[in-house]
Amino acid sequence: MNRMSADRSAAPDVLRAAYVDLVVTDLARARDFYVDVLGLVVTREDESGIYLRTLEEFIHHNLVLRQGPVAACAAVAYRVRTPDDVDRAEAFHAALGCRTERRRGGFASGIGDAVRVEDPMGFTCEYFHDVALVDRLTWRYDLHRGTPLARLDHFNLVTPDVARGCAHLRSLGFRLTEDIQDGDGVTYAAWLGRKQTVHDTALTGGDGPRLHHLAFSTYESHHVLALCDLLGALGRHDLIERGPGRHGVSNAFYLYLRDPDGHRIEIYTHDYYTGDPDNPVVTWDVGDEQRRDWWGNPVVPRWYAEASLVLDLDGNPREVVPRTEPREGGVRVGADGFTFRTDTGEETKLGTQL
Repeated sequence: MNRMSADRSAAPDVLRAAYVDLVVTDLARARDFYVDVLGLVVTREDESGIYLRTLEEFIHHNLVLRQGPVAACAAVAYRVRTPDDVDRAEAFHAALGCRTERRRGGFASGIGDAVRVEDPMGFTCEYFHDVALVDRLTWRYDLHRGTPLARLDHFNLVTPDVARGCAHLRSLGFRLTEDIQDGDGVTYAAWLGRKQTVHDTALTGGDGPRLHHLAFSTYESHHVLALCDLLGALGRHDLIERGPGRHGVSNAFYLYLRDPDGHRIEIYTHDYYTGDPDNPVVTWDVGDEQRRDWWGNPVVPRWYAEASLVLDLDGNPREVVPRTEPREGGVRVGADGFTFRTDTGEETKLGTQL
């Protein structure tokens, strides 16, 4: 077998994005942000970390916060359909030549047998099935805040080679739903999913591997606005990096925040159903200024440039590899809304060379 390809029939059956393991430099300060401001629910808290979940979740946690010397993402985790799929995940990645580590007792409180792998893109990914179950708090309206966070929706990962990352995720059974390309076929970003929405994992072209953001879903756009009002009232408006606004890609209403360590959090609502096998892929031209914001609002440069480090299986930060293809952050749309200039200085109109 080609060690950079894999047999799809041997792949694990991934259900969804399940949790993120984040390292923070000040656990108390992070708790204030995620619990007191965002309203995530504490499942467990001890000297090793804080385990948090959203209101509709019934597995132990969607986010782990651990104290450490460097703010980073230790792992992104997917739940798989059966215990045997953990075996398949281990074998699938080992066949690709990826480093793997198996822990029958799990890597985090509440998680059973699990495997973590350093995937072909350089991310530490976890696959698990067995997990402690907790009360779903959908009907506990006494616990809901002004912005109830319902679910962990997706991860966004920065990688130098988006096309290669897409090929890997598709070999794991992910469906491509949307992407951003130019007239030469360069892929700048892609959205892929296992659940029946736009994505569980997005890939953004840039220096990587790095975690661009994790996203929590809320119910209505007014809940996003309520969070903006709360942050303003608390004098914490500096935590808002971008938005509120509506994406062209995914059609979702969004807000981007930065936690005290700089980890980026998206609050997200109103994307669309993608579950049919013939669901059409939507391709956006990189020169379309509505791709990232439907209203045409510019994206702040640091949204493209900054992201969280990721750790290897030993807990060390991974080397960040530069992207050699054109970068979406280097695209500047002209005043006419059609002409744009890339970071190579090449001028383009509607995807055609001038």
